[in-house]
Amino acid sequence: MTMSVSFAVGVLAVLMLLHAAYQTIQYRALLKITEDEFTGPPFEVLVELVLVMILSLFAGLTVQGNFRSILPDADENRYLLCIK
Repeated sequence: MTMSVSFAVGVLAVLMLLHAAYQTIQYRALLKITEDEFTGPPFEVLVELVLVMILSLFAGLTVQGNFRSILPDADENRYLLCIK
């Protein structure tokens, strides 16, 4: 998967998070009008937040790039020896 697709998924996750916040604010305003007590966000917002978490995790792991070895004798770390 290309980096631009992963970046787009990350942007989509941020937009969905903003939408969930806006939806919760509107829900609380509606509860104030109807004089009901706020017991928590609606189920749809919770589902949206779980989806945002999954999309953000995916974007965070794939936009970053390839993981590198942390072993000191790995071949990927050899270029540091050439710089000195």
